[in-house]
Amino acid sequence: MSTVAILVTHLLGTGHLARALTLARAFAASGHRAVVLSGGRPVPHLDTREIEMRQLPPLQSDGVNFTRLLDGTGAVASAAYLQNRQERLCGSLADLAPDVLITELFPFGRRVLRAEFLAALETAQHRPRAPLICASIRDILAPPSKPAKAEATADIIRQHYDAVLVHSDRDVTPLDASWPVSPDLAARLCYTGFVAAPPARPHPDGLGAGEVLVSAGGGNVGAEIFAAALQAATADPTRPWRLLIGGGDSAAQIAALRQTAPPNATVEAARPEFRQMLHHAAASVSMAGYNTALDLLQTGTPAVLVPFDAGGEVEQRLRAEALTQLPGVALLPSAALSGPALLEHVRQAISAPRRPARTDGLDGAAETVRCVTRLLEQRHAG
Repeated sequence: MSTVAILVTHLLGTGHLARALTLARAFAASGHRAVVLSGGRPVPHLDTREIEMRQLPPLQSDGVNFTRLLDGTGAVASAAYLQNRQERLCGSLADLAPDVLITELFPFGRRVLRAEFLAALETAQHRPRAPLICASIRDILAPPSKPAKAEATADIIRQHYDAVLVHSDRDVTPLDASWPVSPDLAARLCYTGFVAAPPARPHPDGLGAGEVLVSAGGGNVGAEIFAAALQAATADPTRPWRLLIGGGDSAAQIAALRQTAPPNATVEAARPEFRQMLHHAAASVSMAGYNTALDLLQTGTPAVLVPFDAGGEVEQRLRAEALTQLPGVALLPSAALSGPALLEHVRQAISAPRRPARTDGLDGAAETVRCVTRLLEQRHAG
């Protein structure tokens, strides 16, 4: 049995943590000890049962300003806070002495936490037996704004990493669609397929039946989507709409939205049964994050995607454009978002031919375990 440490810090949404938890379950199911070192804020609606987690002093971004980090109280994180966090991280790695260390997104992102990640890598590599070190990245990255950023990432990979686990299908979204891939980087890539949680069964009570489910992940984003959804629900009084609100300020947001919600609209906190509810929904309205896209593929639910594009983000737009090649998936840019536009797109998605639920190409967690196992065997054989 190997000990696998997965280091992840989600700063805005919860998709990074959700994917790390899925990987941890796959390693545990294969007989390994999997430990998730989480540096973002706790997320109550994510299922962490039967997963060994170590929570670091939490950080989050100041909205979409990813260079301004807030501590667990919402204040700007001080140098002392960040130093304490780094020391606790390195102490955990020294205690765990992992056989495998996986860093989620870094060094392709999370550059604001560069010092922390590098300290973790150096702590691991200075153990008597250094671990296998892998980066874990999604299908589409934020392209580097300057060649120097790609070069700095390449230097870190050469110095510290054995492999880069790319959680996509090479034929669907190769890494070079969003990031420059040098021959040296290409030699380290391992495409795993998409990392999806096991398909959720339909809800036993049919929760969500006939509803338009409106969600925006677990971060403090999506206010414009929820406002447009209430306008659309008001104009669509015979259909039930359900708004699922996540994020640290969800209670205040729910209270405010309920004041203007029509009778056919339910406004409540994000639910752990969301994936089960999708089976019964008339349609889904959401952003176009990695995990949300996979949930929609697994259920075949008609969907309207409003890609997150604040701060110049392009990842979700690229993913949404790819998904709109499928029947029953409509793209509504945030610049065109309004109640009437959302209602029209929902009706279009519902009236399109229903696409079948996808089952192939979604076992990326199991393939990640196989890839890491092969690398460990090669290391031991060498």
